[in-house]
Amino acid sequence: MHTMTLYSDPESAQSHRVRIVLGEKDLVFNVEDVSHGENNEDLIALNPNNTTPTFVDRNLVLYESRVIMEYLDERFPHPPLMPVDPVIRAKTRMVLHYIEKDLYGLLESVKSSGEKKASAAKQKLKDNLMMSLDFIQEKKFFLSDDFSIIDCSMAPILWRLPEYGIQLPASAKPIMKYADRIFERTSFIENLSEQEEEIRSEF
Repeated sequence: MHTMTLYSDPESAQSHRVRIVLGEKDLVFNVEDVSHGENNEDLIALNPNNTTPTFVDRNLVLYESRVIMEYLDERFPHPPLMPVDPVIRAKTRMVLHYIEKDLYGLLESVKSSGEKKASAAKQKLKDNLMMSLDFIQEKKFFLSDDFSIIDCSMAPILWRLPEYGIQLPASAKPIMKYADRIFERTSFIENLSEQEEEIRSEF
């Protein structure tokens, strides 16, 4: 059996969510760590943009995390991470768009060296997370009682809150309980990089 390879930045939330999906599918895969800005010759040969995550499955090379995640769910349908019902599936894609735009889209600014820019981005990220409260309170996971691709995408953000210096208010207790349910999953625990493990050990 061939082994799939994921070129993954061990500190990147985008790479992290792909690793969680691979773990949920219980797949055998090889991880090649590539830090941000590192010129990896093997990766450049596959992806001229030299970006992570980059996923290789035989002759197929995929670059973007969302594309990789959806490919994996279609290629290995059990357990499913996208709903079968077309209406719920469309709603899931809308939530993923929101997560990518209003959560992941803020990460570069959150980690900015400019104090004013970083502070504003952290507050916006905090506010956007609080807006998700209604989607979590009545279900075990986000929008559903079943673990999904949405949860794979939320987990890396929630895990990194201490690193970002973001503390949610007491009213966000359902969000933190939701986060704990994800953090306890084998797919999450076994696919943390050493750098990601250190995030929580330091706080």
